[in-house]
This record gives sequence, C-alpha cells and structure tokens, in this order.
Amino acid sequence: MEKSYPNFDDLKKSWPSPFVARTEISRMTGGILQRTTIANLDAKGEGPGGRFRVGRKIAYPVDEIIKFLEQRCKQID
Repeated sequence: MEKSYPNFDDLKKSWPSPFVARTEISRMTGGILQRTTIANLDAKGEGPGGRFRVGRKIAYPVDEIIKFLEQRCKQID
C-alpha cells in the first residue's frame, strides 16, 4: 500500500506573498512550525533554504518553506 503524505500546495496558494517572515511562520503553517524552532534549526544549518534578511527581519521564500515541510514530513501509521 502506497503511503500518502499531506499536500502542502494549499499553504502556498493561500499565502498572499511569495515570501514569509520568520515571525509569521506559525501563522502561515497553521502552527506546524514555530519561529523559535526555525531559528534554532537555522543556527544549526538545518533550516529552510533561501533565507534572507531585510533590516531586522529574517524571511524565506514560500517555496522553500513548503519544500522544508515536505522533507520533514513522516506518515504515522
């Protein structure tokens, strides 16, 4: 039986911008990811790719957040 994983395309379609600030990650993902978790993973070099800084804000391309979620997602039986 083939395992199915969540399709995160709806997150991408519903987000109004091609970028998401780290402080908005929780809102964008419905609480799946927290800004502190992403900050800690970034510090270890394990966070989403493509991050950039604008002033004091850290942001990511939405495509990179979706890819990050897909890579970390595991089916629970």
